[in-house]
Amino acid sequence: MTAPSRPVRFADAARTALAAPAPGADVSRARRAEMVAELPDWEELRLAGEALRDSALHHLDTLLETLEAAVVAAGGTVHWARDAAEARRIVTRLASAAGRGGAVELPSPLTRRIDAAGALADAGAVLHRIGESARERLLEADVAVSGARFLVAETGTVVAFEPDEDARVCLTLPRTLITVAGIEQVVPHLRDLEVLLRLLPRSAGERMSPYAAMWTGVTPGDGPREFHLVLLDDGRAAALADGTGRTALRCVGCSACLRVCPVYGRVGDAPYGELPGPIGAILTPQLRGIEGAHEASLPFASTLCGACADVCPVRIDIPGVLVHLRARVVESRRRRPVPTPELALMRAAAWTMGDRRRYERTLAGLTRWGGLLPGGLLRGMPVLPLLLGRWTDARDLPVLPGRAFRDWWRARR
Repeated sequence: MTAPSRPVRFADAARTALAAPAPGADVSRARRAEMVAELPDWEELRLAGEALRDSALHHLDTLLETLEAAVVAAGGTVHWARDAAEARRIVTRLASAAGRGGAVELPSPLTRRIDAAGALADAGAVLHRIGESARERLLEADVAVSGARFLVAETGTVVAFEPDEDARVCLTLPRTLITVAGIEQVVPHLRDLEVLLRLLPRSAGERMSPYAAMWTGVTPGDGPREFHLVLLDDGRAAALADGTGRTALRCVGCSACLRVCPVYGRVGDAPYGELPGPIGAILTPQLRGIEGAHEASLPFASTLCGACADVCPVRIDIPGVLVHLRARVVESRRRRPVPTPELALMRAAAWTMGDRRRYERTLAGLTRWGGLLPGGLLRGMPVLPLLLGRWTDARDLPVLPGRAFRDWWRARR
């Protein structure tokens, strides 16, 4: 399999999208508002959802042990994957053992992340995707790979929302069912779903999810004969260690934040990489690290307007996490042996402003030389060196006054 190309900086990837016509108005925002307004206890539900998800994350270690025991007791098998590559190897091995017949995928962000389709191909299985194949072909599948929305620790139950009624075929008829889920998707009890299954659909603009499925282990004579649950870490444990950033793991996958984000509404999925929108801007840098140019750019892909936090059903403070991650990115750049042009400029400014005499001499020089630049000269011109030219490429530098404020103030006194 050819390794995928590494995503580029958000700003660079967004230029292509910005060159295209702006999309039309998103009617789903109005639909969501209508659905939410029908519930007088909506804010109480949000508070309950926030508390439930935070409690689950706080007790994640014990919940995962409980989940594994429940899945095994129900006849299933649990596999632990440190990263996407290991998860893909597990799926390949399990699919190979299931045979080389038909295979079906119920796609999810995680099955795409581990390239489940590639894993099935490596196993020699013939892949059919939900929504792309006739039902007769789905009936021939020996193995199925699915994602999940929630995992219930006390019973080992998997909960998924399906795109259409054909997805039930994927979950019941193949001999082997492999479900890939993130470790953060676990909830303690079945009763917790009462809150989450009310929050999620209405945040997505629906009263309820028409195709929701739950399955628990293996039942003789009914459904798959083998059930395998692949629990994926892939940076989630590291994200849990960040007291501020960990709140991103509350996400229930409703996509409400995408629909209200002015940046996402203009550029779409592509610039964000594998996980789009505001939630991707705070989750991807934590799961992948902030060393790469793409990941480091995502926290800055926001106006910090706060609309995403207002609609999040589990009250993730996305703007707060974005600011937190921006600080981490800046701090990481301070440790580089060669500073970025922006950091070098900020250090020079700090040195200049750290001493009154230096500051006043610099200000006098800027006032003297600034008079030589007519207004508007810098508009659209990359007059600053190297990467700093991008700043003046989109900004107009106003004409500097004839004398500094300090000089004016002294004369006035």
